Amino acid sequence: MLGPAPARATPAQAAPGQATAPRTATVEERRLDGAVPKEILARSGFADVTPEFARALHGVRSYDAAQRLVEREGTRLWRRAVDRVQGRGPAGGDLSRDDDRPLYWARLGLTRELGLWTAEFDLTRTQRTALIDRVEQTSRGQTTLGYPAGRGYRRILLTGFDPFTLDSDIRISNPSGATALALDGTWIRTADGQRARIETMTFPVRWQDFADGAVERALTPVLPKVDLFTTVSQGRVGRIDVERFNGAWRGGFPDNADASSTGPVPVHDPATQPQWTRTTLPYQDIVAADTGRFPVYDHTDVTEIPAGTTTPVDRPDGPTPGSAARAGGGGDYLSNEIAYRATLLRDRLGLRIPGGHVHTPVLEFGPDNTDPRTGTVSDPQFVRNRLDIVAQMRAIVAVAAGAAR
Repeated sequence: MLGPAPARATPAQAAPGQATAPRTATVEERRLDGAVPKEILARSGFADVTPEFARALHGVRSYDAAQRLVEREGTRLWRRAVDRVQGRGPAGGDLSRDDDRPLYWARLGLTRELGLWTAEFDLTRTQRTALIDRVEQTSRGQTTLGYPAGRGYRRILLTGFDPFTLDSDIRISNPSGATALALDGTWIRTADGQRARIETMTFPVRWQDFADGAVERALTPVLPKVDLFTTVSQGRVGRIDVERFNGAWRGGFPDNADASSTGPVPVHDPATQPQWTRTTLPYQDIVAADTGRFPVYDHTDVTEIPAGTTTPVDRPDGPTPGSAARAGGGGDYLSNEIAYRATLLRDRLGLRIPGGHVHTPVLEFGPDNTDPRTGTVSDPQFVRNRLDIVAQMRAIVAVAAGAAR
């Protein structure tokens, strides 16, 4: 059994002469200079996030003060994004409240400022990295899950992702991230009439973060406390899939850092790593329920190398005994990987709770707004599609929580 992930050590105060030069902006951060990110931030009221953070950072005189600042501002950014989506406080502009993109681009503003910051004290590379990591964690809701004390209700965890494939269309929104913002801290009534509390968090679309244990670090303290969990990502056009099987293989598609990774999913204790994990969500109940306008499928397709062979084979009904994974139902990208990691963690912790992965439909722009070179950052059909996906995901969670025993 895998125990809780060890706590990260706090970097010690740098000794004189150990300071490192600011790092260059990352691939993701460099996209901030484009017109679309600037428009999204301006039309959501989030254009002030980075300048305010930069001013506060300029007054920091110690590493301890820097830690306090990033903890406060990262948490504040997550809360501000959740409040905007859920209708609390000012909208800040005419961009629809349900939009997940302001949080993504504002977070990159914070990490870029930290990366380029010339501190007034000796700041080591390790310390700078730790500050950036903490902004990532706090601004993704990973540190503020708040299930009320007491019994008499069910605890649900849902995770989402950042926008991705931004080099193809920088306007892209991710409905799984929008779902996480819309449902965080909300109460629902399950299909069997019970009250349930949903807490959420999001993850980056970067291979290296997953290899570094970001999923396990965030989920290990939480999974033993919940009654059901689902990881969520954007999947196929016009449909929702409950992914039955998850594979231990990375297919190499470039991530948001333009990095690729191909090979076995890197996990702790690879000697005991299974090739496949499977959902324990009540998929039959989910598929049978009327949850919204998108059809919902129990998706069982995988790609495997059958035992004793060397050639990948597509299987419509799941893996065969002894086979090696090449793609789970959710493919061979980070959607499959978060599903694999979360369900593997569930099994290694010995938890008998419902958990698995759901793929939302692709979030599409209106038919007259499909060209990323000339299109607008939003349109009425784009907003309606996102609202419908979020509403259907809420309904699916309610069905799953009510059907699970």
